[in-house]
Amino acid sequence: MRPLWLLTAVISAPLAAQVEPLETAAATITASDLLGHIQVISADSMQGRATPSPELERTAEYVTSEFRRFGLQPAGENGSYHQRFGVTRWTIDTATSVVELAVSGTRDVAQLGKDARYFLGKIPPSAVAAPAILISARDSQHSLVGPDVQGKVVLLLADLSKPLPATFNERVIELSAAGPEAVLVLSNRDSLTFTQRLRLAARPRLERDSLYGQESGAPVIELHERAISTVLGRLKLDPARLRQLPQAVRLPLPGLQIVLRLSRKVLNHSEVPNVIGLLPGSDPVLKQEFLVYSAHIDHIGISSGQIDSVNNGADDNASGVAGLLELAEAFAGSGVRPRRSILFLAPSGEEDGLLGSAHFTEHPTVPLSRIVANVNMDLIGRNWTDSVIAVGLEQTDLGTTLRTVAAAHPELRMTPIADRWPEERIFYRSDHYNFARKGIPILFFTSGTHPDYHQPTDESTRIDSEKEARLVRLLFYLGARVADTFPRPRWNAASYRQIVEGK
Repeated sequence: MRPLWLLTAVISAPLAAQVEPLETAAATITASDLLGHIQVISADSMQGRATPSPELERTAEYVTSEFRRFGLQPAGENGSYHQRFGVTRWTIDTATSVVELAVSGTRDVAQLGKDARYFLGKIPPSAVAAPAILISARDSQHSLVGPDVQGKVVLLLADLSKPLPATFNERVIELSAAGPEAVLVLSNRDSLTFTQRLRLAARPRLERDSLYGQESGAPVIELHERAISTVLGRLKLDPARLRQLPQAVRLPLPGLQIVLRLSRKVLNHSEVPNVIGLLPGSDPVLKQEFLVYSAHIDHIGISSGQIDSVNNGADDNASGVAGLLELAEAFAGSGVRPRRSILFLAPSGEEDGLLGSAHFTEHPTVPLSRIVANVNMDLIGRNWTDSVIAVGLEQTDLGTTLRTVAAAHPELRMTPIADRWPEERIFYRSDHYNFARKGIPILFFTSGTHPDYHQPTDESTRIDSEKEARLVRLLFYLGARVADTFPRPRWNAASYRQIVEGK
């Protein structure tokens, strides 16, 4: 075994000699090539690349053919570029799912799909019947959990007529996990907004087969208060007045009987692909470690009932996949072979809950402990021309490496900036999160959302491919530095405790 100081010297010395080949390789990343990939992946004929769909399979085959053309090795399963996993698409059966409330001979029945919507949590195998407690959520900063929720149905009172911070969902999830039988969020949304929420809730849900039916926590239902006005009146509960109280309310409701019946309807089972290509490293020792670039290939499919119904997903995330392909070509075809190996991962199912990256990190095709970093790309083709959000900038020393690389390449005119919208919880919303929770340092690059996000208007004509080319060149230089530098990237202690250990 070589001494650590010798290994460091061997790795660091050749970097200067590689400057010219690196610049030559980076120059192969062009705006026209990026736009060409985006036009193929986001074409109307791809029908929005829903998971699962024939068009998603066609997108996977396009990425596979490009990996093969670049000379990447298959890094999926069974000697292929694909790692396939099973998914189940399901929805709540609104014909049989109801919430019944009764008190002193008065009874209200709320139908799922009409008066209520399923939000999250375990679908109970039989009817849930339990005593009730009313809790008001005065703010989203304080926990709603208490010993009084155990074994109860919680009626949660909040003002849903106003925008709620993202932390409200955290409080509800925390409450769901604290041992109640169910959580019924009393809704005062206006009729139009509530109807829109019902329509969103009716969309089929997708789960990996390995987790199907394994939801955790009590079921959470948004229940419109108009559907139970008779019972509320009998209990002398005025939700509008209670919402105006300056203090929180925790009120047992011993006379109220609540029965919740939920059932699901399975629509189909499918298998979907992750696409994985490998560029082996040049160092006999460090080639056993891996830098992972990732960008998801799926989108949200068709929005029926519109003149233009295809959600093309040019920015989300054809732009990221185009960047992935250009990076693969630059590294594989330039004569610049990093010391560490580079894995190029194109997952499916990101829009449905980061399913493909979750499957990969739980069933990795290379040893997870040898993945030194993940660089993820999602929505990188729009917005500002001279800056990009780099989520994770302060969590590991990858942030220092990125700033050093950006400073060394002023010609790219691309400044990495910290997350501008922490309240949107972007850190948890793309595939890098599944790497981070496994302890792998990450950087997530995004230019953020825009009015065309998840709309049919997210088309290739709106992509700023010149800006994207400069950004992807920056990610090329970043990857070259990470793949050639010893030691591997490191977390800062506080971020590791919070993200990886959950403390």
